[in-house]
Amino acid sequence: MTDALAARTQRVEDRLAPASVTFGFGMISAQRDPRDSRSDADVYADLLSLCAEAERLGYDAVWVTEHHFVDDGYMPSLLPVCAAIAARTARVRIGTGVLLAPLYHPLRLAEDAATVDLISRGRLVLGLGAGYRDEEFAGLGVPRAGSAAALEATIATLRRAWSGEPVAVGEGSPVRVTPRPHAPAGPPIWLGARKRPGIRRAARTAQGFLAARVTPEEFAAQVRVLREELAVQGRDPAEMPVAVHCPVFAWNGPDAWDRIAPHLHYVEWKYADMVSVPYGQRVGPGVPPPPGPGTLASLRAGALVGSPAEVADVVAAYAEAAGDLPFHFVARLYWPGLDPAVQREAMAVFAGEVVPAVTRRR
Repeated sequence: MTDALAARTQRVEDRLAPASVTFGFGMISAQRDPRDSRSDADVYADLLSLCAEAERLGYDAVWVTEHHFVDDGYMPSLLPVCAAIAARTARVRIGTGVLLAPLYHPLRLAEDAATVDLISRGRLVLGLGAGYRDEEFAGLGVPRAGSAAALEATIATLRRAWSGEPVAVGEGSPVRVTPRPHAPAGPPIWLGARKRPGIRRAARTAQGFLAARVTPEEFAAQVRVLREELAVQGRDPAEMPVAVHCPVFAWNGPDAWDRIAPHLHYVEWKYADMVSVPYGQRVGPGVPPPPGPGTLASLRAGALVGSPAEVADVVAAYAEAAGDLPFHFVARLYWPGLDPAVQREAMAVFAGEVVPAVTRRR
């Protein structure tokens, strides 16, 4: 095992707490690396093919991710894409990881999500978040102050709208949202959160918790906070799935890091770039500078890159941290600019070797 991968976890015993473990493919962003010769239309066509391939390989879910006004085309419109994925697949769950709820009118969101739930026959998982980029709030004319309260208000509106009861937003007149979703109570709502207030909010208001890019030890601490609030709310932990998504590249051969490093660097650089300078004020082609040794070391320490067995060890540690809560691991295997053949092989390696290695430990 590489030193970087070993540092993410202590090797676990050949056991897991008695919780279900499922696996997702994500986070599908539709970004177009400037060094990628494909058109935006090609990128969207390929992501639909990847979702169909994920279903064929046995993944339990596919996940899309949202940002706005990013110069590489980062996906801004999740629910239209979810509808397209639903039309190309038959079994796999379709998750938003996450849709930035304060940027949407709650009743329009209720209508759109219900429509996707109908098209997919109940396969939508509506992951929501509060958002954090000033550029997005300013560009859409939405105040960022109070975004957490707006998120909670949106959840309440969604639930009432999907129940068939009249609901009003602001000074609007009461209306009934039709058609109602395929699922009687509407799509399950999961909340993405990092800090204690957000995790407690998930325990109070959501049907699932989605963590992002934490170590197994940090994830275990988040699960403890979640459990504490679930107990306060009188909720059964067995009915509260928890999930985490991490950058992943499992590969058979000694060149795993060399294959993925340029693409991991691009994705991480773009996250930093999109919060540093507003899109309209940027200059240049948007190509990241060459990474220095320190950057590469940091990237490698934060990703699950290595052999299938090495990656399975870390995924198993996350599953163990979830304890008896249902656990969903989202493998961030969608890499902008990666050779399509390598992309598909990496998906197959994870599904065919990592997933069985983790599930055998139960």
